[in-house]
Amino acid sequence: MRIVLGVGGGIAAYKVASLLRLFTEAGHKVTVIPTEAATRFVGVATWEALSGNPVSNSVFDDVEKVNHVRLGHEADLIVVAPATADLLAKAATGQAGDLLTNTLLMAHGPVLFAPAMHTEMWQHAATQANVETLRRRGVTVLEPASGRLTGADSGPGRLPEPEAIFAAAMALAGTESSPVQGSQSGLLAGRVVTISAGGTREALDPVRFLGNRSSGKQGAALAAAALSAGATVRFLAAHMDVEPPAGVELVRVESALELREAALKAAADSDVVIMAAAVADFRPAEVSDTKIKKVDGEDAPLVHLVRNPDILHELVERRNAEGGKQLIVGFAAETGDAQGDVLEHATAKLKRKGCDLLVVNHVGIGRVFGQDDNSVVILSGHGAEPESAAGSKADVAAAVIDRVGAELARVFPAV
Repeated sequence: MRIVLGVGGGIAAYKVASLLRLFTEAGHKVTVIPTEAATRFVGVATWEALSGNPVSNSVFDDVEKVNHVRLGHEADLIVVAPATADLLAKAATGQAGDLLTNTLLMAHGPVLFAPAMHTEMWQHAATQANVETLRRRGVTVLEPASGRLTGADSGPGRLPEPEAIFAAAMALAGTESSPVQGSQSGLLAGRVVTISAGGTREALDPVRFLGNRSSGKQGAALAAAALSAGATVRFLAAHMDVEPPAGVELVRVESALELREAALKAAADSDVVIMAAAVADFRPAEVSDTKIKKVDGEDAPLVHLVRNPDILHELVERRNAEGGKQLIVGFAAETGDAQGDVLEHATAKLKRKGCDLLVVNHVGIGRVFGQDDNSVVILSGHGAEPESAAGSKADVAAAVIDRVGAELARVFPAV
């Protein structure tokens, strides 16, 4: 595969030498285009030695080869790391002041940006608007990692580790060089998959909330498996104990109402929707603007709850009403009781929700939530036999994505 590796002018450029090594050791031909500022951090000689190719950042070198056009046309994949705030702004506004920005404008294949900058720069409204612009155009912009930055500061803005960028790049290109095992590479190539994960939080006051025990680990594993299968993944993250995988289009939410809004928007042009988030069934009818105080001599306040919307059922109804060709997958965290066992409750839920597949967890204290292992049963709304999967959450995710791919190909084959 022919890869163009753009290097931005940030201190994290030194890490990109390791990323370049990963690409070349995997057998890919890499052309490195550092910005002028990047060469102040890592010199041209390093990039040439590691890539085995000449390196330039000028449109006036090798003019007879028309590099500012040729490189973008020929590249199977363009990766920019670190993607500084300046580079994101130039790419979003279509500037073409050097060889790298010219190449980005000429790109025919997938493009991936791995941002790295100070937290305030990443969170600034201008940077976020540029990222949103690029994502709307189909460009993959990774979420930066959180951790120690230059100096004593910490926070989101750290360059993802080279292995994470490599995995995201390979998944984007639809190659088999991915760390997630079990999913068939390319199974979801060209498909858009929306996945929700984590647990919603329903505010009582500025301090307290109603929540649940979901860690988001299974949803994160599903996103990684879908990326490995070649999908474009929109990841709707409620409260999570783990970081979302690199390579997803990340949308953060907190409450069930926020998740509903994000899910309906993301699902509009998705081929698959997997609702793995643990959504609160109820929310407080009223939210106090100030912390609810404990007052001596007074009874504890009563909290009146109202129902949250049934997001999964609404997605199914909207799909059916619009005649959409979309596979919808629900998750059910169930416990047995006097009215029935786990599978009986889950089967009834599948019928009520109307989704295509329902992944059933038998939950309880010390089971599933927060654990690294899982055991599920996949029920079908189309009469297929139940399927069991167990092992690590990555193993379970791979089994679910394999089943999704097979079901999608059967019910809604790609044109």
